Amino acid sequence: MNISQFLKQIKQKQQLAILLDPDKLKLNRVAEVLATIPKPTNFLLIGGSFVSQGKTNAIVKEVKKYTTLPVILFPGDYKQFSDQADAILFLSLLSGENAQFLISHQLKAAPKIKKARLPVIPTGYILIDGGNHSGVAKKSKTNPIDQNNIDQIVNTAITAEYLGKKLIYLEAGSGAKKSVDVKIIQSVANQVELPIIVGGGFKTKTQIKNAYQAGAHVVVVGTAFEENKLIL
Repeated sequence: MNISQFLKQIKQKQQLAILLDPDKLKLNRVAEVLATIPKPTNFLLIGGSFVSQGKTNAIVKEVKKYTTLPVILFPGDYKQFSDQADAILFLSLLSGENAQFLISHQLKAAPKIKKARLPVIPTGYILIDGGNHSGVAKKSKTNPIDQNNIDQIVNTAITAEYLGKKLIYLEAGSGAKKSVDVKIIQSVANQVELPIIVGGGFKTKTQIKNAYQAGAHVVVVGTAFEENKLIL
């Protein structure tokens, strides 16, 4: 995958990504699940907060058999890896104070990525309160930023840009009761030049449309798709 071209396309055309969690998706159901992927989907994300070692690679291999959509890793830790993917979001959890998810997991993952020559998308990952205790918060042992603290969210996004990240990911967490507010998306979009991915709590076409209008370049849907509650 040509990362520069991929990021350029994201900024030119609003995109929809479906998130598949290897911990929840059984190998023998991959073909069945992929047959239900919404037509507007532009690419797939593979990852989860808690995934057994080796399962990510197995799922990616199986997924690649049944789709031509780009498959991008969205790892919860350095063990969630596959050299069969098209690219990886190289995440830095900038909203927390746990150095393991800021740099330690990245150090462990780097040799694998280098050896596999897997295209990398440096991503500033910002966890925002979605009204529940998300898997990301549990795994990273960090607190999300309150949705009312827009200044902190914006400043974190600006910091990501200054650090040289190529993408901003605003995450309300899996199973979020509330998606990232449009005021937050708009405020971040007004202050950074980077493409913005927003995930967590999206279930309806209206929610997704509002996120796009606020400045999101990509909307990610996971739980609603898993539970067959996505309305497009």
